[in-house]
Amino acid sequence: MLFLRSLLHSVWMAITVIPFTLCLLLARVLRLPLATRWVIARAWLALSLHALRWFCGVRYRIHGLEHLPTDPQQGVVLLAKHQSTFETFLLPTVLPRRIAYVFKKELLAIPFFGWSIGSLEMIHIDRKQGSRAFHKVVEQGKQLLAQGVWVAMFPEGTRVARGQVGEYKSGASRLAIMCKVPVVPIAITSARCWPRNGFLRYPGVVEVSIG
Repeated sequence: MLFLRSLLHSVWMAITVIPFTLCLLLARVLRLPLATRWVIARAWLALSLHALRWFCGVRYRIHGLEHLPTDPQQGVVLLAKHQSTFETFLLPTVLPRRIAYVFKKELLAIPFFGWSIGSLEMIHIDRKQGSRAFHKVVEQGKQLLAQGVWVAMFPEGTRVARGQVGEYKSGASRLAIMCKVPVVPIAITSARCWPRNGFLRYPGVVEVSIG
């Protein structure tokens, strides 16, 4: 039953991402405001989380929303734990500002999903370029933060299994210092329900703590 529920959720996402992506691409061709594209993308992410609850019994509980800056012009660097796919869907849906992820460029090649994130003015980098990649993060990050966009980075660089600690990179903190913006740390227990590189989704509650 656990496998079947997980399969149903995966199939649901694979089917529903298609029309939402087509809407995003159409909005881009028509040169509609980025805010419109963000609403479309956010709606699919939210629906995917609702479907995760319906099919798999995965819920979440958030602590510390009062710690978030309230100034709509205030850029922020979000430093989040990365244990599974779950948090990449959750953050845009529960946080009050537009988010720009820093992500590896290989994700752009994923049909529909990659095309969608490529339409949202986020920061994609080639990890092999080292310092040149960080220069791109700083250059684009400054522009986004100045617009009040919240730049989200995973300081461990990749998904890390629950109970383990990866190697924390300094890039996100350096970006925040250079741009003189706050850092907001976010801890999350997503691997409890959706393990790293795992297919099965286990029922339960994901705890999210905003520092």
